[in-house]
Amino acid sequence: MLPVIHFLNILLPILYLGTFSVYFYDFMRGEKKFINVKRLFIFITLLIHLFYLMIRTFEFEHPPITNVFEIFTVLAFSITFSYFLLELITDIRGTGPFIIIISFVFQLISSMFIVDQFEVKEVLKNNLLGIHVINALLGYSGFTISAVYGFLYLTLYKDLKDNRFGLIFNRLPNLEVLEKLSFYSAVLGFILLTIAIIIGVIWLPQAFPKFSFIDPKLIGTALVWLLYGIGIFTKIFSRWRGKKLVLLSITGFVIAIFSTILTNFLSRSFHSFY
Repeated sequence: MLPVIHFLNILLPILYLGTFSVYFYDFMRGEKKFINVKRLFIFITLLIHLFYLMIRTFEFEHPPITNVFEIFTVLAFSITFSYFLLELITDIRGTGPFIIIISFVFQLISSMFIVDQFEVKEVLKNNLLGIHVINALLGYSGFTISAVYGFLYLTLYKDLKDNRFGLIFNRLPNLEVLEKLSFYSAVLGFILLTIAIIIGVIWLPQAFPKFSFIDPKLIGTALVWLLYGIGIFTKIFSRWRGKKLVLLSITGFVIAIFSTILTNFLSRSFHSFY
């Protein structure tokens, strides 16, 4: 099984790069004949990636969440899968390359630095931990997609303000649609992160009796959750719109990335298992 895992580890960045290339070519050319080709590429990539995650879990007897590079491959899958569902539901295809390139980068870094870990701490074999982490990663995938749509909103807004009606104007959805996509992605991410937090609150005292509430990861996650919660609340009840909303989403994403880097590379945390 190990040779298969190592082969797929090399193959996956190539598949993501191929999927990105097809989406990018279609974005530049805008030919309808590539609609089915794009979906075939992304479907095959997701299917092979799911198989990779499954056999890696069975071979090493733990979910791929033991270090940041295992988490990166799960995050690459989560972002692409979330986008694939969004594309199927909304039938909006012009934003694909801006999201898939992020998955490619995450998978490339994972493939370059991931290691085979047969011996891990017992806590990492807990099924509840796996559910907790998967929900958290799916939540952060929602925030990532929300931030991408936020950046696209700001780019299109600037082009319209400067009276530039080029490729971005012709290929992207209008500002209202981009704002809705950013908001819906943020809501989905918020719900999934909330589920992850609830599971963590229940499970955490059992797994780490001496944990601290001032742990950097807990503080960062709380800030992200609070920021997105405020954004959703103000959108629904205060009618916030436009730039304020997308800037809030982008700020939350930046804090989420900073929190991940701080936890895994710069500080000691019970969320760091290696």
